[in-house]
Formats: sequence, structure tokens, C-alpha cells
Amino acid sequence: MEDASSLGKQLSVFNRLANSASRLLGTAGAFGIAIAMVLIWAMTGPFFHFSDTWELVINTGTTIVTFLMVFLIQNTQNRDSAAIQLKLDEVIRSTRGAHNAMLDLEKLSQEDLDKIRLLYEQLADRARRNDARGEAVLGTPVIHTEILECLEEKRDMNGSSSRY
Repeated sequence: MEDASSLGKQLSVFNRLANSASRLLGTAGAFGIAIAMVLIWAMTGPFFHFSDTWELVINTGTTIVTFLMVFLIQNTQNRDSAAIQLKLDEVIRSTRGAHNAMLDLEKLSQEDLDKIRLLYEQLADRARRNDARGEAVLGTPVIHTEILECLEEKRDMNGSSSRY
């Protein structure tokens, strides 16, 4: 793992290209150019007698662009998701009364996430019932124990220790 002093260093060539391409290709101008290219291709149909080669040009071009864009979009989404997760982790870490067990949840299994989601659904249901009875629903109920118990079940079943 790199230390914090390496933060902000030069991005790799791929990341620089991906950043630039996502900024450039996500604009109205890029969309306009794509529309213009399709219109030009369509207008050349009669000139090429709507031949198989004429169709192959647009099919090949769109296939190549789509293939490359999949990687570009995935890279952009991965970076955005990681940045959002880090920001949320910092909010949790710095908020008094927040549960640090909620940090880094994206690394848990789907089963563990479902258990924790169920705890929060139960908490919301309880608050709605209290609200319907006219009881106060403000505050921060302590659920840290339930979260840890949920994660402890996994440790007991696997026979290994959890990171919590």
C-alpha cells in the first residue's frame, strides 16, 4: 500500500487519456459530431448504392467506438465510485456518534451487506411506527452492537477473524 505522500502524483498515461476522453466525449459538441457523422453516412447511401460495404463502414465504426467506450466508461465509473466511497468514509469517520464499523462496507460480501441493510430497514420501520403513534423519531439509536454481531456471525462460521 502506498503512503499518503504519494497522493497527487502524476496519473498513468491511461488515466490521463481516460480523464481527457471522458471530459471531451461527454459534451454536447461530441454528440453533435456523432450525429453529423451518422447523417453524412446516411446521405452517402445513394452514392454507394446502399451496398454491403457502405453498411459495413457504419457497423465497423460503431462497433469499435462502442468497444472502446465500454472501457472508458467503466474506468470513469470506477474512479468516481472510489472517490465517493472515500468521501463517505471520511464523513462517517469524522462524525461524532457515527459507527466506524460502517467504513469500507463495499468490501463486504453481498450477504453481509444484506444483513446490515435489514438492520437499517428494521430501524426505519420502528421509527415509522413510533411516528404513527406520535412518538419522537429523532435521535441516533445505537445499533453498533447489532452490526458487530452481524459481522461476528461470519467470523464464527468461517472460523477466522473478521477485520472488525
